Amino acid sequence: MPIAADDPRLTRPFEAAATRYTDVPFQRAGASGVQLPKVSLGLWQNFGRDRSFDSQREIVLHAFDRGVVHIDLANNYGPPYGSAESTFGAVLESGLARYRDELFVTTKAGYDMWPGPFGDGGSRKYLVRSLEQSLQRMNTDYVDVFYSHRVDPDTPIEETATALADIVRSGKALYVGISNYPAPLAKRAYELLAEQGVKLLLHQPRYSLFDRTPEAELFPLLRELSVGSAVFSPLAQGLLTRKYIDGDVPADSRAANSFFLNGSALTDGYLDRIRGIDRIAQEANLSIPQLAIAWVLRDPVVTTAIIGASRTSQIDDAVAASQVTLSDDVVAALDEFAAPVGGSVS
Repeated sequence: MPIAADDPRLTRPFEAAATRYTDVPFQRAGASGVQLPKVSLGLWQNFGRDRSFDSQREIVLHAFDRGVVHIDLANNYGPPYGSAESTFGAVLESGLARYRDELFVTTKAGYDMWPGPFGDGGSRKYLVRSLEQSLQRMNTDYVDVFYSHRVDPDTPIEETATALADIVRSGKALYVGISNYPAPLAKRAYELLAEQGVKLLLHQPRYSLFDRTPEAELFPLLRELSVGSAVFSPLAQGLLTRKYIDGDVPADSRAANSFFLNGSALTDGYLDRIRGIDRIAQEANLSIPQLAIAWVLRDPVVTTAIIGASRTSQIDDAVAASQVTLSDDVVAALDEFAAPVGGSVS
């Protein structure tokens, strides 16, 4: 919702740091003209109504000050659904909007958003109306990338691709992306968009030391097509940290509170892996998260790694990781504790 004219948030001017482009390396997305910071801020689980606006605003503005100008959202991020976009819209309206042309804002639609047959999937009806709602929540008239968040088996991919192409032609999104598409359907989406004169800019897959599935088919395809990737969950939902290294689940941890991760993941196999990764990180003078982020960025097919953040220090850690080049010896040593090439840790 828009901020009222007398809201005190509007009385706190924001002046961006003059040094904001000195910390994070930027990398071109495939063969496009778009350069993105090698780490980006995702507003998946830390920007709902269960957290204070002041802390959320602080994180977004701190990210921008460090050069993390790519902000990734989706229509159903929260909780509740839509609240992350509303929060970001309030941050824009409270001072960041003057820098909109320096921001690269992305959102998605594909999973359930509202009741009934038109609130989910990949139909033209859903994608077009969802984007209209997202723009209203974010107080902006366009996004830089609009993603189809998933393959919809009940909608012809031709319909989804045509809707995405028409959205670009409408000016409400500057580029198109897809997320969670397996390689064969990613290739088909690329071809269908190309037939309509629209370039697929980014694919957004899950990728980490614990999930190397994209290495099997997707990454080779993206190299062939010169399409970039914005990988999510590089820390495997927090498993690639020291938070659970003793086998305990802290009350304030994601494993204690998230639908997507729970304590059952803390198996003996996981503990062996994370302790081995921790030893390698310490020898490299890095934290586990820094090592994990540097690892996913080692391959140029990864344009950017999308991180979540509940405090500003996590952004600083990720920015530091974006500047690290891992030695071949460190990469080889990690293979013992990482998922197998092209697979995931079960």
